[in-house]
Amino acid sequence: MTHSSKSELPLKNALILIDMQKKIISPINNKDSIIENIQKLLNAYQILDEDIFVSEQNPLKLGKTIPNLLPKVSFSKIQKMDFSLSSSKDLLDELNNKKITNLIVCGFETHICIQQSVLEFLQKGYKVLVICDAMGSRNNLDHEISLQRMLHKGAIITTTESIIFEICKTSDRKEFKEIRNIIKN
Repeated sequence: MTHSSKSELPLKNALILIDMQKKIISPINNKDSIIENIQKLLNAYQILDEDIFVSEQNPLKLGKTIPNLLPKVSFSKIQKMDFSLSSSKDLLDELNNKKITNLIVCGFETHICIQQSVLEFLQKGYKVLVICDAMGSRNNLDHEISLQRMLHKGAIITTTESIIFEICKTSDRKEFKEIRNIIKN
């Protein structure tokens, strides 16, 4: 059995927050719950000091990321016109330089920018974890079918709480109490 070079590296995660702009989010079904879950992920990631990337789709027309979904720690912002984030050379270079192997993806819209990004990241050899309760579409059917398609192509579908505990790994971590408080609130 042969392994790609990425799978032989130690696992290193990055949180990818896709297109969290007001004009995109406004018509989304169940947006308040989704935003709350994205904030939990973001807060946990900031405590655990992991890499965070934020994309903005056509920010001149669709506006900037809503402020309460911007990281308070250092992060990389990618402005894009392509629906797929994986066509950003700057992003791919940074992922490669930091030896990131796992991408934890959330944001908007599931069936457009998220799906196209996830499918292309999978083709490039990344392990992609899709946080199904931290993303959405205007239409539930689009969201559900997109999740099935990404799963079928090799993405791992999980939830906000599950991935936060998975990244934390142990209750012995000094950050665990803060992480637990994020989940409880």
